[in-house]
Amino acid sequence: MSESVLAGLRVVETAGPSGELAGRFLADLGATVWEIEPPDGSPTRRYPPFSSRVSRESLFFAFYNAGK
Repeated sequence: MSESVLAGLRVVETAGPSGELAGRFLADLGATVWEIEPPDGSPTRRYPPFSSRVSRESLFFAFYNAGK
């Protein structure tokens, strides 16, 4: 089994909506990424479209923050 390119790298993401995708790419390449959100949550949590589940999770947020 080959090791991920960025395995062992730790990233603290404080970027806004424009930088969340970069964190996703780093996580996809094997880095450990922590997203630090403001007290009221990331603005992208309120971006449509939303899932049809009861929680109404933002699909935008779910995609851009997968793996974090």
